[in-house]
This record gives sequence, structure tokens and C-alpha cells, in this order.
Amino acid sequence: MALETRTVQVTFDAHDPRALSEFWRDVLGYVHPGPPGVEVPEGTDPLDAWDEFLERIGVPADQRNNNSAIVHPTGDGPRVFFQRVPESKTAKNRVHLDVRAAPGLEGEERMAALEAECERVVALGATRVRRFEPEPPMSNGFIVMQDPEGNEWCLD
Repeated sequence: MALETRTVQVTFDAHDPRALSEFWRDVLGYVHPGPPGVEVPEGTDPLDAWDEFLERIGVPADQRNNNSAIVHPTGDGPRVFFQRVPESKTAKNRVHLDVRAAPGLEGEERMAALEAECERVVALGATRVRRFEPEPPMSNGFIVMQDPEGNEWCLD
């Protein structure tokens, strides 16, 4: 009997779920979905709709940033969820995201594309950690980054 396929949600623990979701939204080109049952008019920020929704249903102001989520605009990628936790990050991630910023490129062209993307995401709040040069045939080269809360990820 074949196992039915599953979908995946990537979850980040965060001190500031909303801010971290905005960072990753801008890195990935994802969007914030609107609240359940709420039609978000075009040109309206879904996060504003969430603020109004949470106030309307009586969520206390100090709990309105307990979580946030982003989704791929066409539904193709996994949902990314951010949940508030009290503790700080204490060690290197055992799992991380590889953001594919130079698909199909090799050598200097690939590394130039990764460097350009690195500049863009640093302007969004990322931190550059280290560049790894191409070592064919095992590695095409990549750049290790950290998000604003210190989670490691790679531009690949």
C-alpha cells in the first residue's frame, strides 16, 4: 500500500513573529494570507486586516503577535509559520532553509548572482556569515546567512 503524500509547513520559533514573517516574506516573495473568512481588498495590507480581526474577536493586544504566517502566492511552496517563544536561540540550527537564488547557474556567474541576492537580503535585515567557493563536482558554492533572529540559512 502506497503512502499518501503529505504537505509540509516550516515553523520558526521567534521573539517577534510578525517582524520575522515580514523579513521572510520579502526574502522569499511570499505573502501574508488574510484572516479566516475575511476578504482583504487589493492594495490593503493583510497584516492590517489581521490587526482588525484580532481586535474584533477580542484577542488581548499583548497576544496579537503570538504567531504569524506567510504562504507562496500561488500555493506552490510550503506555508511558513512563526510562533512566539520566550527562550532565545542557543545553538546552530540542525535544519535550515536553502534559498535557491541561482538555479541553473555555475561558476562565477552563479557566485555573482548569489552575491547580488546577498546584498538584497542584507538590506532586508539578514547577516552574511560566510561564502563557500565552488568545489565541483560536490559543491556549486553558496553563502551562509542568518535571519534577524540568528537562524542560519543558505543562499544556494
